[in-house]
Amino acid sequence: MLADCVYRRVLLSAILVFTFTSERSRADDVADSIKLLQSIEPGGKGTGVARKAVDSLASSGAMLSVLKGFKGSSPLAVNWLRNAFEEIVTAEKAASKPLPVEELKGFIADRSESPIARRLAYETLRDQDAAIEAELIPDMLLDPSPEFRRDAVAKLINEASAAEAAAATPIYQKAMSGAVHEDQVKQIAEALRKNGETVNIQKHFGFLSQWMVIGPFDNKEEKGFAVAYTPETTAAEGKPLDPAVEYDGQLGKVKWQAVVTEDDYGVLDIAKQIENYKGSLMYASTSWKSDRDQNVEVRLGTPNAWKLWVNGKLVFEREEYHRSSAMDQYKVPVSLKAGENILLLKVCQNEQTQDWAQKYQFQLRVCDSTGSAVLPVSTTAKNDVSSGENR
Repeated sequence: MLADCVYRRVLLSAILVFTFTSERSRADDVADSIKLLQSIEPGGKGTGVARKAVDSLASSGAMLSVLKGFKGSSPLAVNWLRNAFEEIVTAEKAASKPLPVEELKGFIADRSESPIARRLAYETLRDQDAAIEAELIPDMLLDPSPEFRRDAVAKLINEASAAEAAAATPIYQKAMSGAVHEDQVKQIAEALRKNGETVNIQKHFGFLSQWMVIGPFDNKEEKGFAVAYTPETTAAEGKPLDPAVEYDGQLGKVKWQAVVTEDDYGVLDIAKQIENYKGSLMYASTSWKSDRDQNVEVRLGTPNAWKLWVNGKLVFEREEYHRSSAMDQYKVPVSLKAGENILLLKVCQNEQTQDWAQKYQFQLRVCDSTGSAVLPVSTTAKNDVSSGENR
């Protein structure tokens, strides 16, 4: 009797040790497979090894671990991990196993995780149960994922459009607070203005509308893009721009002049507000005061060739003329310092005479990675079009 009891205890201990060891081994295998996928580099090398890692993950059922692996991964690794996740879901459904709904909801709610992985988890649950949209989306109006925001805003727009005018206004205003997509902002602004409300789209998006502009400088035969004229050498040396100083320009002496745009989307039209000097380039400068050191995105749209400096440092350039122009055409991550930050933009026009080659303009805004405006403590950009006050 005693011997049987001892035997059972020994057997149970062995089973527990084996189970623990097996589970730890499986967890290690999952972690190793994810790390392997995260290490794959572009160019086709390691594809066979990556495929084996995906197969290993697909058989593991480690859905949440794979989703967590998206965070910090390269676009290539994300593609492999997405493949692994989808294969796990397919295998679980084929085996009639239920999805870990509550665990996936918890993952979706964790805003620190990868937006791509959170969206993938959401779409997987929604495919199984459409009611998940009504449960989760209303809480995502200020989500770091632009996709989730878009869904939440769309839901409010639909609600407002079905309501009476008086009841619709606060719903539209709530929708505007989370809107980061141009088409939705336009739709909301139109509805609010129709209801007699004032809407400041410039401020909503963080467009900079008041600039100091100087030029023209020579860009004949498109040679000026590479020439460092005095405004940019001054900026590169960290010296302040002096609006009283004159420089030698393309057509004689030039000096800084104040230009303001009241366009809803911050378009400063050089060709219309100044002059469309063919074969020329202009410099535009503005200041942006920050209350702290912070990382932001400078988003710019222009059909012209351009360079951008922030505090004397060249942060991006694009030598291409007369491509289509759109809001947020270029997204440049920059670090702003506490206090005043100086932005200098070089915009180049060439000598083409076709009608479609006459645009000479730009729009620039400061925002976070979701597209929400990051507003300065103060700026030379006029943020309030209706009152004319600067922040």
